[in-house]
Amino acid sequence: MSNTTESKVILITGASSGIGESTARLLAEKGHHLVIGARRTERLESLATELRAAGGSVEYRQLDVTDLSDVQAFANFALEKHGRIDAIVNNAGVMPLSPLEALKIDEWNQMIDVNIRGVLHGIAATLPVMKKQGGGQVINVSSIGGHATFPTAAVYCATKYAVIAISEGLRQENTDIRVTVISPGVTTSELAHTITDESAAKAMDSFREVAIPASAIARAISFAIDQPADVDVSEIIVRPTASPY
Repeated sequence: MSNTTESKVILITGASSGIGESTARLLAEKGHHLVIGARRTERLESLATELRAAGGSVEYRQLDVTDLSDVQAFANFALEKHGRIDAIVNNAGVMPLSPLEALKIDEWNQMIDVNIRGVLHGIAATLPVMKKQGGGQVINVSSIGGHATFPTAAVYCATKYAVIAISEGLRQENTDIRVTVISPGVTTSELAHTITDESAAKAMDSFREVAIPASAIARAISFAIDQPADVDVSEIIVRPTASPY
């Protein structure tokens, strides 16, 4: 572990795999104090144990971002451990793609609950703390799907457009809070494993052939965090060089 920057207390949702896990690894290495959450506690425990063994400062708690009271408890847990919250990375997300005519309404609702409500809950649980402190940073993970819409991805893209709109509104309303949107292109993760529609799954397989590692997104998040307090990196789009999307 090398503490090359000011140590901050950073919350990460969806930290059990993919972008969340890679971000936790990088930020722990940089000497930040992490509080990580996800539904799969055994993965969180394994990650926390590994990072602590390397000298990292990591606490973990089971987290369901669709439950506001659970997200509030997650934030309170961070406050109990560290007394402040400097940043939250609202990363938890799901992507069960399907054509609209498949009418997978339960999956539509799941995306709305996790991808939109989960971000709003993260904001609701941490914004009052940051306002009281006089500063903080909200980092919301959107997608290239927040900039363009693709077949089978109408609802998913709608949720990621919403993340950008919510982030921009939050930024404009708060001159003392930094707000950053990270929009990954196709990235190695478990997101595609949630696709139950056969045609969408097949299309995603070819789409993911040029996927970049989750560590590329972690570096973008770290870059935004590392900026001085008076510099807000509003948005970073990170995509594979070989991808036209």
